[in-house]
Amino acid sequence: MRILGVDPGTLLTGFGVIEVEGRSTTLIECGVIRMKSAWSMPLRLREIHTKLLEVIDRTAPDEFAIESAFYAKNVQSTLKLGHARGVAILAAVLREIPTAEYAPREIKMAVTGNGGAAKEQVAFMVTRMLKMVDQPETLDATDGLAIAICHALRLAAPASPVTRSSRPRGGVRGGWERYLADNPERVAR
Repeated sequence: MRILGVDPGTLLTGFGVIEVEGRSTTLIECGVIRMKSAWSMPLRLREIHTKLLEVIDRTAPDEFAIESAFYAKNVQSTLKLGHARGVAILAAVLREIPTAEYAPREIKMAVTGNGGAAKEQVAFMVTRMLKMVDQPETLDATDGLAIAICHALRLAAPASPVTRSSRPRGGVRGGWERYLADNPERVAR
């Protein structure tokens, strides 16, 4: 199973793709999508969406996981982050990839055992878990990988709750018709 994890941001969006086979987890790809601060918000959102579609098409993930929204002191920052999350989720939904969301504390707990871990601790554990020789260029990339790892761990432990925002049963094989039939409460009337 391949999992794409995304750490959304309006200047840097980190992503990581892992493959899980039994107890083995392998790094497929990780990186960041960079936006220029001079760009308008619509241009940044287009860049996130376009680049994530490219990552999805290149790596063919079976699952998509993203960090859920958290409340910052600055309301404008929270709203902008919500926009970035929205276009990232849209990329997965357009490719009919099941999506899940995880709180920052849950991701840190899954990877380090400490829900209050620093980004550097998360990066250290991610590089150890994936047996990476070098740490990725930014902490945003390791955060994307941490989100993917968290999702893999939650899928392996079915008793753990997985917050799915859009999960077509059977992925692409089931299609939207099956998803809509299985989830009538998600259809606007």
